[in-house]
Amino acid sequence: MQTKATVFLGGGRITGALIAGLRLAGYDGRIVVHDHNSGKLRALRREFRIEAADLKSAVAQADVLIVAVRPLAVADLLNEVARSGIIRKPILAISLAAGIPIKKLRARLGPPVHWTRAMPSPVCRIGRGLTAVTFDGRVPQHGRERVREFFARVGPVLELPENRFDIFTATFSPSHGYHAMATLAKAAEKAGLSRGPALTSAAHALADSIFYWRQSGENLDALLSEASTPGGTAAATIGAMDDAGYARAVARGLRAGVARGRNNAR
Repeated sequence: MQTKATVFLGGGRITGALIAGLRLAGYDGRIVVHDHNSGKLRALRREFRIEAADLKSAVAQADVLIVAVRPLAVADLLNEVARSGIIRKPILAISLAAGIPIKKLRARLGPPVHWTRAMPSPVCRIGRGLTAVTFDGRVPQHGRERVREFFARVGPVLELPENRFDIFTATFSPSHGYHAMATLAKAAEKAGLSRGPALTSAAHALADSIFYWRQSGENLDALLSEASTPGGTAAATIGAMDDAGYARAVARGLRAGVARGRNNAR
């Protein structure tokens, strides 16, 4: 009899990122992936020593079942699992689908499934991800510990109440860093820097400064004040950005992200 496995239903980008982070951390347990796209499965098998399986076989082997498909595909997938009748004993299931609340997951696939939601960052690929988790009240303590330990292999874990999940999802995305870097570098190019120095300086402004804040433990407001002294270049730059509506634009963006997540729940 084969040992139980960590099973991913869906072989997309976040599955690949999580498996990469797990293997980097030395995780050598069985990983099984189900996906209708054979090309994705071949790529994952070649790079990460995973096993591919059809849906029924994958679920039957699951010690932990991770639902890693797009939100719009969750209902059909869980209905298919329910129709298979393969889950007859308690099993720990983790949904990575943004916006889909636990009550809807439970309605599609109820007991004996114990549901957790998790939102891992793609940066988990290099072991530096951040993952938020939230639990159905029926998940036993040992199940919660297993979930935390699983995601702790690929970075810090933050437990949140479910009604804060959509806000977290809109806030923590690495897209903020990439977008800010691209925007800042493009502005620098327009001002006269060539592409290479523009990207290097923008990356330093964002990544290295934040790394220093995290390592130093210093107060963020104090660092901002120190870096933008009155009458200086940085103060003029930041002031002009604020006057142009920088804070309003960020707040508007977060509201749009939260709204999209909540729309997934309908």
